[in-house]
Amino acid sequence: MNPNFTWDDLQFFLAVARTGQLSTAARRLRTSHATVSRRIDRLEFALKVRLFERNPRGYVLTTMGQRFVETAERIERETEQLQLDISDGMTSQRGVVRLSTLEGFGNFFLSDRLADFANRYPNISLELVAIQQIMSLSRKEADIAVALAAPKAGPYHSEVLTPYTLHVYGARSYLATHPPIRSRNDLGSHRFVGYIEDMIFTPGLDYLGEVQPGLRAHFQSSSILTQLKAVRQGLGLCVLPHFMARDEPNLEIVLPEEIELKRTYWMICHRDLIAVPRVRAVRDFLVEAVRENRSCFLRERSVPGTGHRHALEAQ
Repeated sequence: MNPNFTWDDLQFFLAVARTGQLSTAARRLRTSHATVSRRIDRLEFALKVRLFERNPRGYVLTTMGQRFVETAERIERETEQLQLDISDGMTSQRGVVRLSTLEGFGNFFLSDRLADFANRYPNISLELVAIQQIMSLSRKEADIAVALAAPKAGPYHSEVLTPYTLHVYGARSYLATHPPIRSRNDLGSHRFVGYIEDMIFTPGLDYLGEVQPGLRAHFQSSSILTQLKAVRQGLGLCVLPHFMARDEPNLEIVLPEEIELKRTYWMICHRDLIAVPRVRAVRDFLVEAVRENRSCFLRERSVPGTGHRHALEAQ
């Protein structure tokens, strides 16, 4: 390695290479925009080669920069392995782990267990990104992701976290003032709440066509939390995960024995990171938390012959 730059310079380089933005890289490195720019300039001067093209949209890797990424990532892996080799037990379970999850899982399951995690791993700083779009593992925007599908290719460790069920829910106030629902065919005359169609980023969130072909959402939101609040207010029916809606006293399942959608949460991590103690600790915590609360993800169906359809059929 050229003696005029250090491993720290490579960390700055990788942060910019993965984000394309000085400001985003600065936030990840917890430093200033100016510091990142200065370190990139210093690295290019030491190597006597231009690694990035600067343009109004950000920093774009040059051909030499793309080649240098491979070298820098190899050094990064070897550095992490060295840290692993010279530390063990709780002393190695320290540092920052960024976990990217879908909004429902992050806000309605994991957030209730953050205190347990903090008590068990006081030296790990967990960054929970609970938004609609899963962050990129390939660009190291996140260390672990909880998603609805595993990558079909790439250097990833993927494992099933848990299956879960979804159902059509409606507020009791809405159901009491609208026509009864005796079968799927009756759903077409009801308003629905759902995702904004052209912002559905994964097929696993496209529910309505699976419930009944041709259904469209009258109120649309990219946020499952907003959808839940809209259903509470009686804006229409909505497909919601069982673990989100099961404790909502004013919501009722529509056609509970007829309509049940199933999805699976996958946990995904870059293979280079799965053995890193702090990342492994987060992985193990997620697996254990889900295993201990399996019943909240899967609704128990009633025994055949004892179930009932929507109670308002008697109207």
